[in-house]
Amino acid sequence: MQFLRTAFWVVIAVGLAFFCMANYVPVTVRLWGDMVMETKLPVLLIGAFLLGALPFWIMARATRWRLKRRLDSTQKALVVATAAAAPPPPPIIPDAPVMGGLPDPLAPTTPSTTGPA
Repeated sequence: MQFLRTAFWVVIAVGLAFFCMANYVPVTVRLWGDMVMETKLPVLLIGAFLLGALPFWIMARATRWRLKRRLDSTQKALVVATAAAAPPPPPIIPDAPVMGGLPDPLAPTTPSTTGPA
């Protein structure tokens, strides 16, 4: 995916360079009243593009910042909720006698029904 993004920007840069070389002519722009600005055509077009892209860039940055804050607060709430809801693990009690033939001291004992009469 990184290759496609790089290839896209290389194609855009090469196209922009060819456009600038072919159209590097002076242009006179009347601003307001008797104010006149004389500039080259590529500078004027690139400046107009960047000025038009500025509001969308600001909106994208604000949306990204807002979503990052929401994600961080949700992650903090998840950590708090899982820490409070996790019960301690139960103790492990073996059911079988311990190896070596020794009886398990925690195992319940059953009374003997046959005994001295």
